[in-house]
Amino acid sequence: MAARSEQTKTMAQAATQPTPSLTLQNAPTKVRVRTPWQDAWRRLLRNRAAVAALLVIALYGIAAIGAPILAPYDYATQDLQHTTQGPSAEHWMGTDQLGRDVFTRLLYGARISFAVAVAAQLVIIGIGLPMGLISGYFGGAIDTFITRVIDILYAFPNLLLTILIISFLRANLSSTVNQGNPILQQIDKSTGGLIAVFIVMALTYWIGVARIVRGQVLTLKEREYVAAARGLGVKSPRILRTHLLPNVLAPVIVACAFGIPGAIMLEAALSYLGLGIQPPFPSWGGMISEGLPVMRSYPHLIVFPGLTLSLLLLAFTFLGDGLRDALDPLMG
Repeated sequence: MAARSEQTKTMAQAATQPTPSLTLQNAPTKVRVRTPWQDAWRRLLRNRAAVAALLVIALYGIAAIGAPILAPYDYATQDLQHTTQGPSAEHWMGTDQLGRDVFTRLLYGARISFAVAVAAQLVIIGIGLPMGLISGYFGGAIDTFITRVIDILYAFPNLLLTILIISFLRANLSSTVNQGNPILQQIDKSTGGLIAVFIVMALTYWIGVARIVRGQVLTLKEREYVAAARGLGVKSPRILRTHLLPNVLAPVIVACAFGIPGAIMLEAALSYLGLGIQPPFPSWGGMISEGLPVMRSYPHLIVFPGLTLSLLLLAFTFLGDGLRDALDPLMG
């Protein structure tokens, strides 16, 4: 009886004790899952060379955007009494043959280079990305036609084809020609010939992105999730937009990062040959071309534009390497 009484007493005490409630401390912690793009960004930030390249590109971007504020002179103002002067307190990087401030012209030249870098890649992606998606997904006659066009463009030497196209455009967009589109002529004149460079890149430089995207789509369209979407009756535009496009963006981003220095170099090369940006608009390639004949007597006219161009190209190259490593899923 004593044992039963003790058991009853213990059960009564347990019943009178409050039931432990589920508190925030007892609740399971919510695990935050990072997206693949967040993982790629973390890997990119761990790459010191890529971070340094981003800082350099950011400084160039600030210089390009703030050129009207940062420039101490006007890029077209001539001072014939102070021509070909070396670096000084008044002119940090000297003056050219017409007395124009070299530092000012470099700042405004950065605007041209960034305009080419950004706009050219937008045009290239706008043409190459849909072409590659359509060619790789639908196949058949569409794929054959697009690949034959790409093969024909690849058959011509790239620089020769570019010179031929821009020479034709320059002749037809010139203000001295009465025929042609007056709107394009006005745009070309106001931008110093930049519209012709964009047209050349749109006609010739999209094929690299198209080939990359087509190769990716040929592999991805055989995956199970694409076959399941087709089995459920999902239409082709939605499959291209929601299933294939996000999975081909990584190599496209890397290709654009490597394509930007190529576009900047193309503009500089065309300006060097006199086919790109037209005077008095400043271009790094044009400044190098003007300083080359007198480089022995006035080396600052070619050293500063050459170093400025080389540093930007190197920065974009390092950034492209970093993006390639960060977006590679095997690196995680």
